[in-house]
Amino acid sequence: MISNETAVNQNLDDQQILCDLLASQKQIASTCNTFSSECAHEQVKCDLLNILRDEHNMQTDVFTQMQQRGWYPTPAADRSKIDAARTKFQTISGQLG
Repeated sequence: MISNETAVNQNLDDQQILCDLLASQKQIASTCNTFSSECAHEQVKCDLLNILRDEHNMQTDVFTQMQQRGWYPTPAADRSKIDAARTKFQTISGQLG
């Protein structure tokens, strides 16, 4: 009998596994973020925020592994795009404040 882990390893290569992990971590983080934002019980909210932090750390680890292997290239941003984004969010922040 073949275990589930063995079956997965036979069908998916490392890149596919890491892509799936990254997508899963993003979904889990999004769900934890929503639940923590809507939670009325302070201890449960605190626990969810701790889980969210852990999920972000795991997501960073997976992302770093993918980036180091060349599977998630992140080209440098054009300076004008950085400045435009900064201006956009400063304007939005000023409108909200």
